[in-house]
Amino acid sequence: MDLTPRVFSGMQPTGSLHLGNYLGAMLQWIEMQKTHECIYCVVDMHAITLWQEPSELVSATRQVTAAYIAAGLDPKKSILFNQSQVPEHAELAWVFNCVARLGWLNRMTQFKDKAGKDREAASVGLYAYPNLMAADILAYRATHVPVGDDQKQHLELARDIAQKFNNDFKPQIEAAGFADGVFFPQPEPVITGPATRVMSLRDGTKKMSKSDPSDLSRINLTDDADSIAKKIQKAKTDPDGIPSDAGGLAGRPEAENLVGIYAALAGKSRDAVLAEFGGSQFSGFKKALAELAVDRLQPLGDEIRRLTSSPTEIDAVLADGSARAHAIAKPVMNKVKDIVGFLRS
Repeated sequence: MDLTPRVFSGMQPTGSLHLGNYLGAMLQWIEMQKTHECIYCVVDMHAITLWQEPSELVSATRQVTAAYIAAGLDPKKSILFNQSQVPEHAELAWVFNCVARLGWLNRMTQFKDKAGKDREAASVGLYAYPNLMAADILAYRATHVPVGDDQKQHLELARDIAQKFNNDFKPQIEAAGFADGVFFPQPEPVITGPATRVMSLRDGTKKMSKSDPSDLSRINLTDDADSIAKKIQKAKTDPDGIPSDAGGLAGRPEAENLVGIYAALAGKSRDAVLAEFGGSQFSGFKKALAELAVDRLQPLGDEIRRLTSSPTEIDAVLADGSARAHAIAKPVMNKVKDIVGFLRS
């Protein structure tokens, strides 16, 4: 079983995808299609670590898939599927539950953030979420994972799990034909892109988020032109104008965020944007940014709406992608079963 250079990543179907998802992840995913074998997942099993209304989860899964396609992910070049249709994710996650150590999970900061003060009431799934994420990646023996800063710790855990599995079962792995005793690779993080961390339009110190109670804090990919323009006009700024160099953005998180968004949407460097707008006031800059955002995002939103109006097309993409994903994951899982000593027919 040769190791193929392979990319895996995914997003949860919880709430509408927004500008931060598009600039921080999806543009990079689209580019990676040109150079890598790519598997992109709608992680609906992760979504239910917090309560989801079942009928809304179905709709949200289709909407995220539509956003993938509308943004430029090609179902013929990449594998697009939803996690729950490939049972190897859950099977491998259980094996990893038995490989990972309790102390490792206790260090995961995202559980502390999401569980809040009443951790005793949190689901076991939320606590063990990182083990499932490791299974998502390693079920395909993926070598590269595009991740945001908030997921780096989980990817480190996936690397630790891969290493411990290889160490624990080294004789069995070698007996299975892996002379170096390495079955699972240690996936490498890929943290690049035009805007890897897009911040809230209402608070430049917080990441743009689907869970923020204020819809004005984010631009949803399904927003119409008027909503996009309104949100940018209402975006928080400071009294000073646009500086002429990057040093002038220091200590000005809202200004830095808007300049970064413009640069990412225009495909320019921040220095180029500052050279163009330096010395001007935010009122004029916001107008230019709104026009650019509408130009880039309105066609994407229109295509999402077209696709979601015809779920048959989306479901066909997911069915095909799930079959292709299963064809990769099943032989990996069969090897895992042999290595750990599971009897199978």
